[in-house]
Amino acid sequence: MNSKELEKIYCEQLGINKDIYKFGENILAGLEERFRAIDANAEYNQMKVISAMQKNKVAEMHLSGTSGYGYNDDGRDTLERVYADIFHTEDALVRPQLICGTHALNVALSSNLRPGDELLSPVGKPYDTMDEIIGIRPSKGSLAEYGVTYRQVDLLDDGSFDYDGIRAAINNKTKLVTIQRSKGYATRPTLSVERIGELISFIKNIKKDVICMVDNCYGEFVEPTEPSQAGADMIVGSLIKNPGGGLAPCGGYICGTKECVEQAAYRLSSPGLGKEVGATLGVNQSFYQGLFLSPTVVAGALKGAIFAANCYEKLGYKVIPNGTEPRHDIIQAVELKTPEGLIAFCKGIQAAAPVDSYVTPEPWAMPGYDADVIMAAGAFVQGSSIELSADGPLKAPYAAYFQGGLTWYHAKLGILMSMQKMKEAGIIGVHENDFMI
Repeated sequence: MNSKELEKIYCEQLGINKDIYKFGENILAGLEERFRAIDANAEYNQMKVISAMQKNKVAEMHLSGTSGYGYNDDGRDTLERVYADIFHTEDALVRPQLICGTHALNVALSSNLRPGDELLSPVGKPYDTMDEIIGIRPSKGSLAEYGVTYRQVDLLDDGSFDYDGIRAAINNKTKLVTIQRSKGYATRPTLSVERIGELISFIKNIKKDVICMVDNCYGEFVEPTEPSQAGADMIVGSLIKNPGGGLAPCGGYICGTKECVEQAAYRLSSPGLGKEVGATLGVNQSFYQGLFLSPTVVAGALKGAIFAANCYEKLGYKVIPNGTEPRHDIIQAVELKTPEGLIAFCKGIQAAAPVDSYVTPEPWAMPGYDADVIMAAGAFVQGSSIELSADGPLKAPYAAYFQGGLTWYHAKLGILMSMQKMKEAGIIGVHENDFMI
């Protein structure tokens, strides 16, 4: 296929303006070296996953599931050993009963904290859906209702850690420190594994026995190492994000020390039952195969994020990270300045979807958020943010948080279509070599 035929399908069948298409191709011409580095990282992580599967003798019988209580589910138990090896932890809990990343974080926190303990966030306020878990916003069953106190230390204006503030915040009640790797609905930098390791080392030097937990959502396989290799006692994430590879239909994971994971298992199931129960109901094959594909899928999402950053930066928008910065998660924030810009961007992502492309996303009052949120995702798995998706709260700076793409090519189409919808709304003008807002 020649370049003219490729341009034809984008422009004539998918509705991308020719100037936008050529604009994208010009951006891509300068990204070849970045993309090669992403492919090299993906190859390393792919071999890491295969090695762990081979070490644990994954067999065809492990792909089947159990029902009822789920006793003696060897596929489930083997998968958890695979996760523990990949993430270099003593143990792992990988279950379909973990509904989402928020649920996994709640289980990890509530199982390892007791009344009178204090939870500390040294990286500012966590993601919005954590507010009601912690009790920042009152909610039934929050940690606050069970007598767990909370304090946070915000990052400094330049995004660095406030070490003096952290030292002052740690006290004899500080039991667990939560570190959110990704930015959430904030415009701070995502934390690299190296920076997380430096922070954990600092905290452990002040209070050795404090539990350090990392919310690892959106960060798995982005780098060659994970926060658990940098001193984290627990790392927590969702299987409908990176490690599920787009195939896991649900689920989450908690990897960490044997004690932390055991506590989480007793909270997830019941005291006296722990990890021994939990039917997998036929999802084991998707969990294994999704994990196998994850490094390659993450690579495609990273390419999409870098492409988005460079396109929108060229159009004059503030993007975080910028077009040249290193990547530590798959999320790309684009500050679109107006609600109209945010809505048009998300309409473009939805229009590029393989599922529900004809649907128009609208802002609404989603549970767990303090402002209306618009979400675009035509996904095979509901809410899967390793698939092409974008969302953002309808409040200044009206940032769209773009992530995912099971393939790089789909991520590319999504960004082109986002610019197309913004052009149609009269928000941007795009010409092949002349750009304006």
